[in-house]
Amino acid sequence: MNLYGVSAIYKFEMARMQRTLMQSILSPVISTCLYFVVFGSAIGARMGDIGDVPYGAFIIPGLVMLSLLMNSISNASFGIYMPKFSGTVYEVLSAPISYIEVVLGYVGAAATKSVILGLIILATSKFFVDYSILHPFWMVSFLVLTSVTFSLFGFIIGIWADNFEKLQVVPMMIVTPLTFLGGTFYSIDMLPEIWQTISLFNPVVYLISGFRWAFFGVSDVHIGVSLLMTLGFLTACLVTISWIFKTGYRLRP
Repeated sequence: MNLYGVSAIYKFEMARMQRTLMQSILSPVISTCLYFVVFGSAIGARMGDIGDVPYGAFIIPGLVMLSLLMNSISNASFGIYMPKFSGTVYEVLSAPISYIEVVLGYVGAAATKSVILGLIILATSKFFVDYSILHPFWMVSFLVLTSVTFSLFGFIIGIWADNFEKLQVVPMMIVTPLTFLGGTFYSIDMLPEIWQTISLFNPVVYLISGFRWAFFGVSDVHIGVSLLMTLGFLTACLVTISWIFKTGYRLRP
């Protein structure tokens, strides 16, 4: 494996985070803090516990997952789209590195940024809500697994998009609504039975449910199902990326 090539791409992408610190870190952290103020403090103080968990603490996994999904997709999609836009992607493709090493560099950097952001949000939430993590190992595992999975998904979007508008369509029009409807601010057990069934077709439900279980030991679906669904989506992304590089889809003229 060409570790030098992987390291070069990884360091370049991580350096971009330092140049855009306001957009990469401060903006999502401030947005999440506002959610804590409105939903955790103002509304949460007037709501009862959900599954023996205070409402302010209950929404923490959902808010972390919301930021995690959006930033994983954004970081990875923008990271590969800009070389396509500027034409420098051909230099990457002609370099003596395999597509696996290219993906490791771009996706690894995007996932690292998302994990850092998730940990910062978790630390910041301590200022608003008192909480404890029941299963720290599984919390970190879901944090990393989700970051990697949706960074791969964002990488696919970045290759598929041929303009800046398409780059934003999937995150804003599909992922954001699915996240809000996936149990970020509520348990799907609170919904009528018909809507509970419909919610099970939302893949984000399994991500938030598994992440919430790691915190409080409560979930809308079994932890094993959440893990299998996440791994299934990860596998689908890997297969898609393999096909993209083998066929040259949107990468070669």
